[in-house]
Amino acid sequence: MTSGRLIGIDHGLVRIGIAISDASWLIARELEVIMRTTNKADFERIHTIAAEQEAIAYVIGLPYAEYAVQGEFTQADKVKNWAARFSATTSLPIVFWDEQLTSVDAREISIAKKRKSSEPIDDLAARVMLQSYLDAVRDQRTPPPIPPESRSQE
Repeated sequence: MTSGRLIGIDHGLVRIGIAISDASWLIARELEVIMRTTNKADFERIHTIAAEQEAIAYVIGLPYAEYAVQGEFTQADKVKNWAARFSATTSLPIVFWDEQLTSVDAREISIAKKRKSSEPIDDLAARVMLQSYLDAVRDQRTPPPIPPESRSQE
């Protein structure tokens, strides 16, 4: 059985949405929205969350740029640059996962939860993205972030 949680990250220019999986990697739930300040402060907050949640890896949502012009600097490039800086501050594995349409699903969840329309949905977007990743790992459509033989057994 899997031991340890995964942190889902929905990176934005203003906010970072954070979601967490359960230890068995079946269910993701929204956790927090971090209002961006500095990379150092943002990274420290994410690391604190990871330590509190006993996380073993990060799953970062990567926007898909279907219509990007070659050579154009896309949102995906911004996320990759941020993740490169972030990866230098952690020893935990980082996996990129497609976050396409997560905001649409997150908005629907927000309405169902009766959140105010002015409330951020970044945590919900992180949850949707992380759940998509967990489903893909469970269905063996993608490998886990760390080899199964490396994970602790409960």
